[in-house]
Amino acid sequence: MPLFNKKPFSLLEPPKDLDSKEKVFQIRFTKEIFRDYQEYLKRLNLYRQRVWTCKMSGKSNLTFEEALVSEHNAMEKAQNMPTELMAYVLRMTQYSTLGLYELINKIYANLLEEVFEGIELLAKKDGSVVPCKILKILDSDGTKMCEVGWLRRDKTLINTSVVKAADLFYRRAPVSRNTLKIFIRDSTTQTTPWVIHENLAKKYGIPTDPPNDIMHYEGLHKKGRKREENGTIENGRKKMKKDEGHVPIKYPIDDLLVRPGGDDPALFKRPPLATDFRVPRCSVGDLLMVWDFCSSFGRVLNLSPFLLTDMENAICHKESNVLVVEIHAAMFHLLIKDKGDYFSVLQNKKRKLKVSLVAWAEYLCDFLEMTKNEELSSNIATIRRGYYGHIDTDIKLKILHELVEEAIKTSAIREILSERVDQKQALNATRRESTRKDREEQNLNTETTMKNEENQTDAMQDGNETVDELARGKEEKDKSNVSRSKTEGKRHLVRHLETEFDKLSIRSSPLGKDRHYNRYWFFRREGRLLVESADSREWGYYSTKEELDALMGSLNVKGIRERALKRQLEKFYNKISNALEKRTKDIMNKMLLEEGVLRRSTRVRAQPKDNPSMAFLKYVNKWKDN
Repeated sequence: MPLFNKKPFSLLEPPKDLDSKEKVFQIRFTKEIFRDYQEYLKRLNLYRQRVWTCKMSGKSNLTFEEALVSEHNAMEKAQNMPTELMAYVLRMTQYSTLGLYELINKIYANLLEEVFEGIELLAKKDGSVVPCKILKILDSDGTKMCEVGWLRRDKTLINTSVVKAADLFYRRAPVSRNTLKIFIRDSTTQTTPWVIHENLAKKYGIPTDPPNDIMHYEGLHKKGRKREENGTIENGRKKMKKDEGHVPIKYPIDDLLVRPGGDDPALFKRPPLATDFRVPRCSVGDLLMVWDFCSSFGRVLNLSPFLLTDMENAICHKESNVLVVEIHAAMFHLLIKDKGDYFSVLQNKKRKLKVSLVAWAEYLCDFLEMTKNEELSSNIATIRRGYYGHIDTDIKLKILHELVEEAIKTSAIREILSERVDQKQALNATRRESTRKDREEQNLNTETTMKNEENQTDAMQDGNETVDELARGKEEKDKSNVSRSKTEGKRHLVRHLETEFDKLSIRSSPLGKDRHYNRYWFFRREGRLLVESADSREWGYYSTKEELDALMGSLNVKGIRERALKRQLEKFYNKISNALEKRTKDIMNKMLLEEGVLRRSTRVRAQPKDNPSMAFLKYVNKWKDN
C-alpha cells in the first residue's frame, strides 16, 4: 500500500447496509465506494496529488496510482532474488539496527565472499575460466570445499569436480543492490530495528526473539502502550515498580531513545537545508561520486580539475560539451590501457584505441552494450543519432557512475590505492613517533622545571645569588628560547603531516550521522557541507558559517551518533568554516560579474560564455595525454 506523506495509509471500509440497487460512486484503482459524490471527488483529488510514496522502492512525489504501479513493478523485481540467498539475507536483516543502505552494502559485500548451493559462479579449469554450479558444500578439515557441476552454454551439466570455495568467484554480484533493497522492504514489518514477517521467520527457521543488545535499554522502540510481566512500558519507556527505585541511564545511548530532560542545555533549532541542485536530488549522490573520483585520480586519468558546479551545469546542458566529452574519454582510455573486457569489445569491433572527441559517442555505445544494463542500454539509439544531450540527467549520471565502478577495478587505480595506503601508514608512523617524543620531552621539561624551582627556593632562603646561580638563570632563558623554537618546528611538522594526509585522501567518507541517520559529507575541494538522507534519495547542504554553528548547537550529545558527529565537526571546524566563507566570497564575485554582463551596452551582445553559469564551456583539459 502506498505511503501518504511517507506514513501508512488505510483505505475506507464500504458503507454499511448497501442496497444492491443503490447508486454509488467507486474509485477504479482502490475499489472504495461512496454514497456522496462530493466525498468521492474529495478522495479522488487526494489520490491525484503528488504526495504519495512507493513503499517498496522509496520513490516519492507520485500520485496514488503511480505509486501502485511502482509497487507492482518493485514486487516483480523482488522475485529476482535467488531463492538460495533468501534465508541468508533474511538472517542478516532480522533485528539489524543499521540504516537501509548500510544494511544493503553489508549484505552485498558478504554475498560476494560467500558461496551457496544452487548458485552459478566461475572457476578456473584447465587454464581457462569456466562457469559452474555449486551442487553441494563440503567441509574438509576446516577448509570449505564445493562439489560443482561444470556448465555448457545451454546450462546443462557436463561433469562434476570438487574445488576449494576460495577458488570460486562471481563475474557479477549474485544479486543487485536494488533487488536487495526491494526484497528487504517487502520482507519486513518495521525498520528500527529491522523485523522480518513472522511467516518468513518460521519458513526459514530464523529466531523471532530479540537479542539482548536490542532489549538493553528500553526494549523495542514501538509506539503506543505495551505491557510486560514485571512492569509496564509506556511510549517505549519502562516504568519501574515502586520498590525498584530509579535506575539512571548511562549516556550516550542510541539517539532515537534520547528523551529531553529538565536540566538539559537548550539546543539550537536546526537550520533548514538548501536544495537548489540542478540535477534531480536523487542523483546528487552519483554526481558527487563521479566528481570526487575525477578529482582524486585526475593525474592517472589525464584529466585536469574542474569545479563541481561546472560538472553539474555541463551534465544538465542539452548539448554535448567539452567537459562531458573529456570526462568520458578519460574513463575510456583508462579502461583501454587496462586491457580488460572493454578493451576486448573494442578489438572485436576493430575500433581505434584512441578516443577522438568526434567519435566518442560510439565508444560510449560500446560500453553500454557491454554493461547489459537495460535501463542504460535503452539509450544507445538516441546517442548514436547524436542526441546525447537529450538523455535524462539522471541517466547521464548513472552511466558515469557505471564507468567509475569499472574504472575502480583497473590495475592503475588499484596500484594508486595501494601506494596511498602504504604512504598513509608511513605518515601515521611518523605522527606516532613525533607524539611519543613530544611526551618524553614534556616529561623531561617538567622534571627540569621542578628542580630549578627547588634551587631558586633554596637561593631565596640563603638571601644571596651567586655567580653560578646567575649563570643558571641565563642558561634557563637560553633553553626557553630553544624550546620555543622547537615548538614552532613541531607545529610546522603537524601542519605538514595534515597537508600530506589531505593529498593522500583516497575517497571521501561521511563525517558522521545525526539522530535520524542522515549522513554529513565534506569534500575538501567543495565549499559546502552536504547532507544525505538515510535512504540516499534526498540531498541538501549548508553553505554558511552561521548555518554550521547552528547545526553544531542543535546536536544532542546524549545520543551516540550526534555526539560522534559533533566531535568530527569540532575537529574539522576551521577547515570547514574557511571553505564555506571562501565559497561565499566566490559567489559574491560571480554575482558582481553577472551584473557586469547584464549592464553591458545593448549595442554589444554578451557572449553566452561570459555568463559564470556557462563557465564549463571554457573548460580545457590541461593534463590531456596527446
